[in-house]
Amino acid sequence: MAQVLEFKLPDLGEGLTEAEIVRWLVEVGDVVAIDQPVVEVETAKAMVEVPCPYGGVVTARFGEEGTELPVGAPLITVAVGERPASGVADTASEGSGNVLVGYGTSEAPARRRRVRQERPVSGGSATAVTTREGEPPASVNGQAGRAGTDDGPVPVISPLVRRLARQNGLDLRELTGSGPEGLILRADVEYALRAAGQGAPASPAAEPHPRVPQAPSPALASRSSAPAAPGEIRTPLKGIRGAVADKLARSRREIPDATCWVDADATELMRARAAMNAAGGPKISLLALLARICTAALARFPELNSTVDAEAREVVRFDHVHLGFAAQTDRGLVVPVVRDAHARDAESLTAEFARLTEAGRTGTLTPGELTGGTFTLNNYGVFGVDGSTPIINHPEAAMLGVGRIVPKPWVHEGELAVRQVVQLSLTFDHRVCDGGVAGGFLRYVADCVEQPAVLLRTL
Repeated sequence: MAQVLEFKLPDLGEGLTEAEIVRWLVEVGDVVAIDQPVVEVETAKAMVEVPCPYGGVVTARFGEEGTELPVGAPLITVAVGERPASGVADTASEGSGNVLVGYGTSEAPARRRRVRQERPVSGGSATAVTTREGEPPASVNGQAGRAGTDDGPVPVISPLVRRLARQNGLDLRELTGSGPEGLILRADVEYALRAAGQGAPASPAAEPHPRVPQAPSPALASRSSAPAAPGEIRTPLKGIRGAVADKLARSRREIPDATCWVDADATELMRARAAMNAAGGPKISLLALLARICTAALARFPELNSTVDAEAREVVRFDHVHLGFAAQTDRGLVVPVVRDAHARDAESLTAEFARLTEAGRTGTLTPGELTGGTFTLNNYGVFGVDGSTPIINHPEAAMLGVGRIVPKPWVHEGELAVRQVVQLSLTFDHRVCDGGVAGGFLRYVADCVEQPAVLLRTL
């Protein structure tokens, strides 16, 4: 007798509530291995391959390509045989053991009882789901035990976290999660890899607000736009547009922000960049030089490299700079994150900005490349505008905005001259600092733009 287990669409670590099926990677009747990717989905942020924690035969798929599913909705069912007659996993306990919270593999074998639940599958038949006595079956209430013993499952929220650990030979049972109830986050895995001398350094603090799977809205699957009145065109706020709208609204609702700005003479910065690029070697981007200035300024004014834990009424300050930068793509606005920007030189920053920008354009950014930022740089000058009052990228505490650099009349060395002028603006969370710190940060940035040699004092 085979055990049929249901795998549901997990929260992929972004706190999102839905995803669109882009491409199925398996067919009904295929044999899948534990943690094998079974479907490619597109969230409001990135394209993600979702691995299944069960090994067995695919008995059903839920949703056609192009269908939008809420988190927690069934993705596939897998029949796990009791005997490895055809290479199929032995029992449900042969799962990865790294539980997707709410959708995970089961614990140690126990007596089984059969629970039948009517659920549509391919062809309109129903699936019989067998679960173990004494544990909540995933297909009945969607909950898996969080208890983690040396031999038991480990609470992990995201399949991406499990895959990262597996690819680097890391045993999740050896980790202590920093999330609620010991939940293991991506940052915990990255921190363990750094401690073991593997991968890029990352701290668990890189994701200041652990995200817990959210219950799908009951109306999500059936919601529809209201009928348009004459002369109206209604566009649903969904996908990336909906995610951006929700995040910006939350920022405005929760963060008491203030903005200060200053004009700066960028002539010497532009000359310095031209001289660097004329010397040969990889070209240095203007954004990379502005990023170097940002990280130097944050070293002097670390209050702005922080977040507010409202529940604990604490300001959480970071000892690293994960620098986000706003990038406009055909899919909408995305904010990729350059990890450990404070430890990179201009050449490395240029290369990473180019890589992440291209990934944003092609829609291949991963959730890990879109989360965990501690400060954001927004170059809206590319749109041909001088100034703006940026909305803070929640839950960060500040954002530096850079307008276009254009020739303007400027008093230089006591005489009127035409210089390359830029407007810089800083929007900051007034809870983390007062105007003196914000003004000092912005003035230091402007000084570095006007006199790049100022940066030499911080190198």
